[in-house]
Amino acid sequence: MTVHFIGAGPGAADLITVRGQRLIAASPVCLYAGALVPTQLLEFCPPGARLVDTANLNLDQITSELVSAHTAGLDVARLHSGDPSVYSAMAEQMRRLDAAGVPYDVTPGVPAFAAAAASLKRELTVPGIGQTVVLTRTSARATPMPPGEDLATLGQSRSTMVLHLAVQRIDEVIAELTPTYGPDCPVAVVAYASREDEIVLRGTLADIAAQVHEAGIKRTAVIIVGQVLSAAEFLDSHLYSVARARP
Repeated sequence: MTVHFIGAGPGAADLITVRGQRLIAASPVCLYAGALVPTQLLEFCPPGARLVDTANLNLDQITSELVSAHTAGLDVARLHSGDPSVYSAMAEQMRRLDAAGVPYDVTPGVPAFAAAAASLKRELTVPGIGQTVVLTRTSARATPMPPGEDLATLGQSRSTMVLHLAVQRIDEVIAELTPTYGPDCPVAVVAYASREDEIVLRGTLADIAAQVHEAGIKRTAVIIVGQVLSAAEFLDSHLYSVARARP
């Protein structure tokens, strides 16, 4: 049987993919992070399904659940918030499943940064303004960042930067990015993107930290930094240009 790693989306239950919903409905076992995955998705599980909240489980316990289900001949829907290709801790689960000989597949989901950009009504790649997006985070109590991936280094390109898992360190983030981006650089913070309790803050590197503190945002937020957030005067994309040769 198969373990299905499924991107559960950023928060709104109806942002699950059609494939993801079908896999949930066909899996007698469902593992999910209760603090991050919308509980409405559990309504798609088949009657009598085993539901396991992994919020307080360690990697060994999660792996045990996956292997046990496989041994019993049961498919598993393993739900990860957002898209599992980014900051999902999926890789170490896959490594252990490989060692145990358990098959798996991956269904992508809507990532948090995409939901945040949608709420901001902004494209993160604007012609002539920004064509590169850096997805990163900060270390703090989490796994240390590799050498050369600190914010000061990454920020030297002044590319659009998206930070996950960093809002608790908003003051340090501002201090590290201001020397390269400048205090007037546009910034947005979107907490609980796509959910009913979503919070959207807009400002600059000079004032966004104060807004975050005032709003009391401490988790489940995306920070976006870059000139694309306020771009108004820019070239039209070549994609739809009248000068572009079309078949």
